[in-house]
Amino acid sequence: MNQALADLTLLAHLAFMVWVMFGALLTRARAWFAALHIVSVVYGIVAELGPWPCPLTLAENFFETRAGLLPYQGPFVLHYLDAIVYPNLPPTLVVTSGVLVCFINLSVYGFRVYRYVAKRKV
Repeated sequence: MNQALADLTLLAHLAFMVWVMFGALLTRARAWFAALHIVSVVYGIVAELGPWPCPLTLAENFFETRAGLLPYQGPFVLHYLDAIVYPNLPPTLVVTSGVLVCFINLSVYGFRVYRYVAKRKV
């Protein structure tokens, strides 16, 4: 059961990352959805740059330990994505890339606000 919960937590973590990376594509003309995405992006930036672990990482490690498995050490992104997508890249580059994706998402919202304000002035 604990292994299944660890796997579900891993899937939730991956889903959150996909949401953070691509959520701006789904939020057009949905203010509440955009607000949720902006909060998620800001949290993603803070989680990557901050010294504390992500709650989903802690939950996954907890369930792995309860299942008798050795939990991984360090941030989720560096553990899974570094090994799969970014082999042999420095951890700083991986984290910087993640934060850059978040800033690009926020820029999309900035552009939308700029267009909205410009349209209202006309």
